[in-house]
Amino acid sequence: MASLLVVQGADRGKRFELPEQPTALGRERSIPIRLHDSEVSRRHAEIRPEVSGGMRLVDLQSANGTFLNGELIDEAALKPGDRIQIGSTVLVFDAGLSAKDDLTDRVDVLALARAEDRSEIVRSLPVGHGSQMLGAPESAGEWLKVRLANLSVMYQATRAISDVLDPEALLPQILELVFESIGADRGAILLFDPRGELTPKAVRWRGPVQDPDERMRISRSIVDHVLTEGQGVITFDAPVDRRFGPSQSIVDYGIREAICVPVQGRHTTLGVLYADVRGSREMVVDGPDRGRPRGKFTQEHLMLMVAIGHQSGLAIESTNFYRDKLEAERLAAVGQTIATLSHHIKNILQGIKGGSYLVEMGLSQHDESITRRGWGIVEKNQAKIYNLVMDMLSFSKDRDPVLELTDLNEVVGDVVELMQSRADELGVTLNWQPADDLPTVQLDPDGIHRAVLNVVTNALDAAEGRPDALVSVSTSADAEHDRVLVAIEDNGVGIPESELTTIFEIFASTKGARGTGIGLPVSDKIVREHGGRIEVTSTHGVGSRFLFQLPLRPPEDVSDEDDGLGTLGD
Repeated sequence: MASLLVVQGADRGKRFELPEQPTALGRERSIPIRLHDSEVSRRHAEIRPEVSGGMRLVDLQSANGTFLNGELIDEAALKPGDRIQIGSTVLVFDAGLSAKDDLTDRVDVLALARAEDRSEIVRSLPVGHGSQMLGAPESAGEWLKVRLANLSVMYQATRAISDVLDPEALLPQILELVFESIGADRGAILLFDPRGELTPKAVRWRGPVQDPDERMRISRSIVDHVLTEGQGVITFDAPVDRRFGPSQSIVDYGIREAICVPVQGRHTTLGVLYADVRGSREMVVDGPDRGRPRGKFTQEHLMLMVAIGHQSGLAIESTNFYRDKLEAERLAAVGQTIATLSHHIKNILQGIKGGSYLVEMGLSQHDESITRRGWGIVEKNQAKIYNLVMDMLSFSKDRDPVLELTDLNEVVGDVVELMQSRADELGVTLNWQPADDLPTVQLDPDGIHRAVLNVVTNALDAAEGRPDALVSVSTSADAEHDRVLVAIEDNGVGIPESELTTIFEIFASTKGARGTGIGLPVSDKIVREHGGRIEVTSTHGVGSRFLFQLPLRPPEDVSDEDDGLGTLGD
């Protein structure tokens, strides 16, 4: 099934499957592909299936426009690997592969000396000649010179396959390029698998397969020659086979003319690229090719295919490197997560163990003061592990805010009241300044409570030990932009400028061993889910200011005409 993969934006990593019916994209909660992006319209664009079997992207008169591969469009057909940008979100289109499209089981690589293998090499070309041809197009024949004069063919080749990041989407793109470039009737890409076996990975027929028993028979001897000699070749099937009488047409026997070239990577050959057409009825009557069918493929076609094979090898290697890089990063992220959480949980458990020891000592000595002191340590560490688990759940879980009409002053005031005892313990003055004219807001009170709590906790820790340590929390209304603001300021140690760009990344703590690096990413995620943002200003050694910017109405309630205000802070 076709799908969209989000590669950039708040929903990065999500994959949305595309059913065989129009599918809308936007901020609106009720639509199939909902994006948490304040620059996206409520119903921004739509993916529509076409009668031909493809998909079409249609802009729904959005405020900020819909871009396909960097170009603003009203509507356009989608190809595998296309990059769709709406707002600050980028999605990659994957056409998928249905069972009826998978033709790889229709390819037979004939064993050596098989009677069916009647192929004969009639022309060959070293694989390195393709690079020479690209460097000196004036030496090519007229047919190829016209195409290379303005680099249109190779530009198309590079553009079609060099930016495709999904290996499964790349191979059909290569065959599409072959069909457009040389007019092939059938094509296949065969690559070496991990065991070193040559395996069909992508196959294409021009139009539907007419004969359900038709198979693509590729000569093993030709493939071995291409791989061993590093040459691209043009072949005919049995051009002078004595089994064909003078009245028999080679077309009646399905004889084909083919091109087979290496898929050449940077250092190794990855496989072969094969394409064929139905052979010509006309025979050459004189010259060295006398008695052979007059071919549709020329030396220029072969040169172009060699160049495409080389470009394809580089593109395949790049996609494989990209896939391996993503897998390595995923495994590294898993390892980092486990190591970081294990470290924090170990510290918390040590605190609980120490508190439990004091409780046990107090009970055995019947000393209530020791018992209370130990129990206080246990409670504090229980709260730490609870907050750690809740932050991890909030960060990892895809959720829609449970919106309700809320008094923001009440939510923030609860946080201040909750943190007052900790402020007293740290010797920090906690100043609360609620706005008198603050309107009620549609938001998730529990989510915003946690987001503000994380930032206030960080502010108190940053201000601890500073002269006249102070944390100020205030709310205000911004009627001009239809939003409310929560400001949290401290005169603490501040954040170095070099670290400001990473504070919302998971585990990027500025508090050393005291911080988990989870709180700020969670706060940022919750605020973005509300269609808002957190703005941070900080001076190292002076203090920091975190400004929550929350829309008065949830994003799906904002009309497209208002979307110009989606980029908060403009």
